[in-house]
Amino acid sequence: MPGNQDKQSLLMQGEILLQTRSHTAWGGSVTACMYLPLLRSQVWQQLTDYPRWVQYFPDITKSEVLSRGEVKRLYQVAQKAFFFFTAQVEIYLNVVEVLGQQIQFRMEKGTFLDFTAILELKDWGNGTLLAYNVQATPNIPIPAIFIQQAMNFELPANMRKMRQVLCKVQ
Repeated sequence: MPGNQDKQSLLMQGEILLQTRSHTAWGGSVTACMYLPLLRSQVWQQLTDYPRWVQYFPDITKSEVLSRGEVKRLYQVAQKAFFFFTAQVEIYLNVVEVLGQQIQFRMEKGTFLDFTAILELKDWGNGTLLAYNVQATPNIPIPAIFIQQAMNFELPANMRKMRQVLCKVQ
């Protein structure tokens, strides 16, 4: 892993830094970090517009707020094409926001054995450092190595798309 100075330089150049960990026999855990040349308040305002997540993550086909309050409830549907079939997953999430700093997603029910995600925002240079940690175990028995490889490949692409939409770069 590169040193702190190298990491900072890579982030400022637009790289998405990943750290993958194992998580259950069939699951994966990954943290992706990226730099956004936007104020944290601007990023927060856009990220908490949950129906807009269909623009950030191409596999998400629906993102709907079911209830608001101290704990929000979201319903999301995603579709993913694999070699010979297309899988559709749905998930009901409890969402807790720590104003301007963190969004916690916990699965209430859905087509996963478990799913949690934490999105953290920090002031960084003239912009914002966004860290997105996801832990998930699908309910179909796919070896963890394949889940982790998919996360390593797809999460950076999704994060780049998210940055493009957040920063309105076409």
